[in-house]
Amino acid sequence: MKKNKFIDAVRSAGSEPLAAKDIAVLQVNMGYQCNMACSHCHVSAGPARTEAMDKSTVDAILQVLADNPIGTLDITGGAPEMNPLFPSLVNSARKMNNRVIARTNLTVFFEKGSEGFPEFYRDHEVELIASMPCYLEENVNATRGNGVYQKSIEALRRLNSLGYGDETGKLSLSLVYNPAGPFLAPAQCTLGADYKRELKARHGIVFNRLFAFTNMPIGRFRDALAKSGKIEAYEEMLASAFNPATLEKVMCRSLVSVGWDGKLYDCDFNQVLGIPVAADAPQYIRSFDLSALSRRSISVDDHCFGCTAGQGST
Repeated sequence: MKKNKFIDAVRSAGSEPLAAKDIAVLQVNMGYQCNMACSHCHVSAGPARTEAMDKSTVDAILQVLADNPIGTLDITGGAPEMNPLFPSLVNSARKMNNRVIARTNLTVFFEKGSEGFPEFYRDHEVELIASMPCYLEENVNATRGNGVYQKSIEALRRLNSLGYGDETGKLSLSLVYNPAGPFLAPAQCTLGADYKRELKARHGIVFNRLFAFTNMPIGRFRDALAKSGKIEAYEEMLASAFNPATLEKVMCRSLVSVGWDGKLYDCDFNQVLGIPVAADAPQYIRSFDLSALSRRSISVDDHCFGCTAGQGST
């Protein structure tokens, strides 16, 4: 049986095994189809992926939101906009006064049929978390493909013109940094100041907040690490940077992740790895039980060092 180093690290820090505290966020993965195939993508999303959430699962999610005081719907993918059911999910959740977050890659706005999403987001007051791995063109294109940087800049300008990212915060626009290689992100506050300065000076772009996320050693990023012979060194680096102070606020303690097929997970990373919620908790969105899921034990493995290394990544 494989030794679980993460559990040992938690115990060594004098902490109890991770357990949920509540459920403040329902995170929903609409499917793995995406208009891009980024080298750091933990779900290995791309144009050829066919996994997609169906209407019965969307309906079950909306019923859960109607029946439970969760409050926040966090929608991801792939590119969630590529699922035809995405607009109706957003619209229905907002009608129930749920806070809605959409994780977008920005370039999807240039795909046929997706051109109107910026205005759709504005009209429904959707909070946006947008992937922007760097403020330098060469670094973004190296990670995400040629021409992606310029499309991202154009998309951000359009969002700014609609009111996203200004200091009022009414239409929240956050950016996401991912390291370009097998190393930890710099301090989030320092890097955020760099992003704001550089994007404003170079392109006149404003945004509200930067998230600096560690690349998980799963999916396409793991494949790249294995190919370069760096996977063991990267995993050891994450483990050696374990920070017990991050355990209190790791996202899995206040979130449930819903897979495109309706299965329940502790996070989107566990979803990709096929690690479901604890066996004594409901396994599918159709059997959702807020009380049981709010007190579940969290399923962990060594990839969890990615969320607890250094400043944390939550």
